[in-house]
Amino acid sequence: MNWLFKKTKKEFEGDLTLVVFPFVKASRKSPEETANQIGTFLASHTKEVVKFNVVKGFLNLVVSPSYWLGYFKEVEKNANYAIREVNDAGTMPDGKQEKVMVEYSSPNTNKPLHLGHIRNNLLGYSIAEILKAGGKQVIKATLVNDRGIHICKSMLAWKKWGRGENPSTTTDAACRKGDHLVGKYYVLFDKEFKAQHLTLQEQGWSAAEADKKAPLMLEVQEMLRKWEEGDAEVRALWKMMNEWVYKGFETTYRTLGVSFDRTYYESDTYLLGKQVIEEGLRKYVFEKKGDHSVRIDLTQDGLDEKVLLRADGTSVYMTQDLGTAVQRFTEIPGLKRLIYVVGNEQDYHFKVLFLILKKLGYAWAENCFHLSYGMVELPEGKMKSREGTVVDADDLIAEMIATAREMTLELGKSEFSDQAEAEELYRKIGLGALKYFMLKVDPKKKMLFNPKESIDLHGNTGPFIQYAYTRIQSILRKAQATDLQAKSWSPDFIPEKKEMELIRLIYDFPKIIQEAGEAFNPGIIANFVYELATTYNQFYQECPILKEENVSRRSFRLNLSEKTAEVIHLSMSLLGIEVPQRM
Repeated sequence: MNWLFKKTKKEFEGDLTLVVFPFVKASRKSPEETANQIGTFLASHTKEVVKFNVVKGFLNLVVSPSYWLGYFKEVEKNANYAIREVNDAGTMPDGKQEKVMVEYSSPNTNKPLHLGHIRNNLLGYSIAEILKAGGKQVIKATLVNDRGIHICKSMLAWKKWGRGENPSTTTDAACRKGDHLVGKYYVLFDKEFKAQHLTLQEQGWSAAEADKKAPLMLEVQEMLRKWEEGDAEVRALWKMMNEWVYKGFETTYRTLGVSFDRTYYESDTYLLGKQVIEEGLRKYVFEKKGDHSVRIDLTQDGLDEKVLLRADGTSVYMTQDLGTAVQRFTEIPGLKRLIYVVGNEQDYHFKVLFLILKKLGYAWAENCFHLSYGMVELPEGKMKSREGTVVDADDLIAEMIATAREMTLELGKSEFSDQAEAEELYRKIGLGALKYFMLKVDPKKKMLFNPKESIDLHGNTGPFIQYAYTRIQSILRKAQATDLQAKSWSPDFIPEKKEMELIRLIYDFPKIIQEAGEAFNPGIIANFVYELATTYNQFYQECPILKEENVSRRSFRLNLSEKTAEVIHLSMSLLGIEVPQRM
């Protein structure tokens, strides 16, 4: 019946709102009469409900202040109370945790991570942490797209023009990180290919014909064929350049603060995909065409005919995605759900993937879910990209930290004289700003990321919330230093309005975690913690804490501050954001 109760909207008086429409059939009265009857009964028969009001078919209940104080008394000594409460709610009837895999990042090894990868990684990591807090056994996974035509383009360009350049010998400082070096040759391939393409068109070939006949394209396709045949020279080059990229990726992941429990490689899983293709042929789900390609006709399902193996026997993305899906549900007994965190430009791909899995007879296909998110853009001219077409993740992270440093020094906010501690603070502020701004927006929405706006101390930003947290820590340190730390208190006073609002928000926190997990939306937590930080700042302005003379009330306010800080810390950690002790 919890779905009948909602938090009362701010424009109405009340704490909880009961939707009475489901009761109208039984009461045989109008919604207003039904609401009044229920409200009258609750107000006269329970000590928790002190009064009520009715707005059409909605019953707004005002809960007794003594109830809120009693509730807070119960939770204030329980560290991480919200996580435990939601964990208990999420545990299955047999006491076991539901297994969920969240796949995110999944980069190609032909270039460095970029702005889109940042939103992907932050979403995936945060969703995993939220589901974990909700009682799920979460496996964080990434699939590295380490083979295929894209990496062969970088390999061929390096082989032709690299002259043995590697991350340790390059004179280009920007390319000492291996993923950037490999990306440089991917860009070079594209540049040379376009030149060949233009020449062929000038000779009278159509654009489609020029694509196929360009010498570089023919060479790279031959390299891919040799790779799939296991050619020793091609495989050695592939292994060397991929190792450069892996090290580069790991550095970016470590800086960004994301991690994985399992890493899969397309170079392994595409073979599993070919086994699934054979299975589909045996079941007559797939068809081998005259040119030897393997396809599935989905036109009756409103889709198209999908190629699963090319005529030359090489695989496509769908091949390996079929293989990895089967592998995961096979190797992880009891896996309940597989969540793919991938941008909305791949909506069609996942529609096809899930439909093919269903046609192959896999019952668990119903448990595959595509967490589709909108693209992220930057205001024009705000950032420069090394490649000129995308914004590198490393560049953006460095820019955010530099902006945090500049802002902090301009405002004179830093308490640190030690440079190392100061740099650590700039890192936390810069990354906190980046992560919060990315995650506060509903994943389904396209977003515009403004670096300067994200780091403002006075808006709906990560640094604003971090500063609220450090303010509380400062108050608690002062209380400790002056022997005014919280002692026991008695709930024998009427709480102030802002005190009540804080307790209500703390009360809501377990439900917020649950809602965010069910909606796969970290923005629910981001906007909750912003409201909590804002409410605490208002409480701080209106309610004296250390100067409060009544010992019981002062202790209550200190405990309320401490519990608020705990909820801020937990909320931000679910977003992958660190909160400094001082700013």
